[in-house]
Amino acid sequence: MEVDPGTNLLIAGPPMTGKRNLAFDILASGGRTGDGAIVVTTKDNGEQVLTEYESRLDGSTPAVGVVDCVSKQRGMTPRRVDGVEYTSSPVDMTGIGIQLSENLQRFYDAGVRTNRILFNSLSTLLMYSNLQTVFRFLHVFTGRVQSAEALGLFVIDSTAHDDKTMSTLRQLFDGEIAVREAEKNRSEARIKGVGPTSDWRPL
Repeated sequence: MEVDPGTNLLIAGPPMTGKRNLAFDILASGGRTGDGAIVVTTKDNGEQVLTEYESRLDGSTPAVGVVDCVSKQRGMTPRRVDGVEYTSSPVDMTGIGIQLSENLQRFYDAGVRTNRILFNSLSTLLMYSNLQTVFRFLHVFTGRVQSAEALGLFVIDSTAHDDKTMSTLRQLFDGEIAVREAEKNRSEARIKGVGPTSDWRPL
């Protein structure tokens, strides 16, 4: 899949269909060629995310930054881990934006010019905040991805939200990777909105 720098993609589908794994695979495929990676996690703790990402890299050590939005909200006192920064909660959208900018600046200072940014998951934001607030935040966030000429990946559980919410959010993205359950507990994905719509392909 070749997309232009500055592209923002929504990865949407039901639960347990492999959206998260697909997003990490796309992230790591860039990491293996030297791209920087930033993960904003509103579901898993930062250390877990960092370990999972690095396990996919085949020994390469690209620039990586994780923004953990869950540990402090759960009352944990997270230990200091290189590459992991913390916000107070998933609705600390100002903090998330600051951490994104600081990671991009850190990578730039280190000579890393191409980056991939994963946000997992938008559904968590929508649990804690209203659609209008999330839309405004994502408008700024996707704009930052675009201006940095990065690749943005945003995971959402499409079955957790009504059609109005999904159609409103889709306006912010250049394209979408749709994921669905297929036969024999397998999942399929297709990309639309960026070039011709692809066929459904097994994950």
